Amino acid sequence: MNLSEKYTRTAILLHWLIALLILVNLVLVWTVDSLPESFTRAMIDTHKSVGITVLGLALMRILWRITHRPPQLPAFYPRWEKFAAHAAHGVLYLLILALPISGWMHDSAWKDAPTHPMSLYYLIPWPRLGFITGLDPETKEAMHTLFGEIHELFGTILYIAVGLHILGALKHQFIDKEKELQRILP
Repeated sequence: MNLSEKYTRTAILLHWLIALLILVNLVLVWTVDSLPESFTRAMIDTHKSVGITVLGLALMRILWRITHRPPQLPAFYPRWEKFAAHAAHGVLYLLILALPISGWMHDSAWKDAPTHPMSLYYLIPWPRLGFITGLDPETKEAMHTLFGEIHELFGTILYIAVGLHILGALKHQFIDKEKELQRILP
């Protein structure tokens, strides 16, 4: 495979790191209710830390992509497939940003936020969003519910988008017999 047909090492690293962390957060969310209540706060705090990490890595990935052109899709791909691939990537980037931001907003509106400081991996103090924490308690509670619903909706849409992204890559790899996975594998 020609090197110009592959993503850069940095893009590959960021892609797989973000994917892994999204998977970790999914596992955290799916298992939190099955664990003893004494684990709940630690699981939620870890979920928040991983989400903020994904946000930072996603911003780095976007900056990298702006300054380093991704490899071109094969010229023989139909126009609609190229459009779908670009649209899917755009939706994935949007969701990967929107999900942690909506979670941050949800957490900032939490009524117990003042007595439970937020920190990144229990090491680095992390601020809540002041324009939300300063709201009156009734409005804040309504915002907490709204942002929680939005966060869950974005999560569901992200899982569907990731599933379609994986199916598209597998289709190109195994049905079209293209070296699609080799473009993004280390």
